[in-house]
Amino acid sequence: MPEICRFFGIIIRMYYDEHNPPHLHAEYQGAKATFDFQGNMLKGNLNSRTAVKLVRSWIDLHTKELEMAWDAARNYQEINKIDPLD
Repeated sequence: MPEICRFFGIIIRMYYDEHNPPHLHAEYQGAKATFDFQGNMLKGNLNSRTAVKLVRSWIDLHTKELEMAWDAARNYQEINKIDPLD
C-alpha cells in the first residue's frame, strides 16, 4: 500500500484497486483508521483526538489531490505524494 504522506507521526496510505467510497488509510502509533474525503472516519480509531483532527485538517487542504490519487490508484497508476501539514 503506497504511502502518500507522513506528518506529525501520522502515516497516510492508499491501496491500489480499492472499493468505493473513495477513502484513505491513516495510522498513528500503531492505531489505524479509514477516512473518506470529507473527513468522516469510516472504520477504526487512531486513539488520539489530536491525530484525528490533524488528519481531517489535512484532508480539507488536499481533497483535490486525494481525488486524483484515488483515480490513479483505481487505474493502477503511480500515486503522487501529497504535501504534509507544516
